[in-house]
Amino acid sequence: MIFAIGDLHLPGMDDKPMNVFGEQWERHFDVIQANWRSRVREEDIVLIPGDISWAMQLEEAMGDFESIASLPGQKILIRGNHDYWWGGIGKLRRALPHGMYALQNDSFMLGDVVYCGSRGWMIPTESVPLDQQDHKIFVRETERLRISLAHAVSGAKGRRIIALMHFPPLLADGAETAFSTLLERAGVTDVVYGHLHGAGIRNGFTGVRQGVRYHLVSCDAIQFSPAFICESDRQEINY
Repeated sequence: MIFAIGDLHLPGMDDKPMNVFGEQWERHFDVIQANWRSRVREEDIVLIPGDISWAMQLEEAMGDFESIASLPGQKILIRGNHDYWWGGIGKLRRALPHGMYALQNDSFMLGDVVYCGSRGWMIPTESVPLDQQDHKIFVRETERLRISLAHAVSGAKGRRIIALMHFPPLLADGAETAFSTLLERAGVTDVVYGHLHGAGIRNGFTGVRQGVRYHLVSCDAIQFSPAFICESDRQEINY
């Protein structure tokens, strides 16, 4: 089984309280762990699309990694906009506990599925265009997604492709974006994303568009319980 849950927002040694964002965040990771253990088995896969830890440095995030690693399943991660600890990808991959894998500008095959993705960024619209700096990041993230998808397609050989993004690749109206165009052309079957919270949850598209199924999995959008995405053949992560 493949599950997904994003925006864990673990404390990163800072004991940052999350209940300032609402009562539903009170001891939220305790709730996540209980739900996770009740749903996910060791042979399952859990996708975590960013905003994993409030840590500023990789060393400060290690305790959070160990907490995640202690939960059942193999985990695949991408970076969120608050993951400041995410530096060089080689150093990060060496630091991650067994059974965890980080994606960046590439893809990863596990069983009958190829995983890829990128952080993404805010989507420009006619009514809310991006400023110069945000537009620059948007273009860069579009290119990173293109590179990751190309890597996935080259190795897929008929396998399904699932993409992880942190920012929503489509807004609620489902209007085409640079991200959705790339995802559709690559033949992606499912996209998981997070970032949206509270009232903002309604700003992301969920459902099927042009053959691609979009899943919003920020933890408060899915009642702090890993969301089932689809089934996959079992295969261990090899480092």
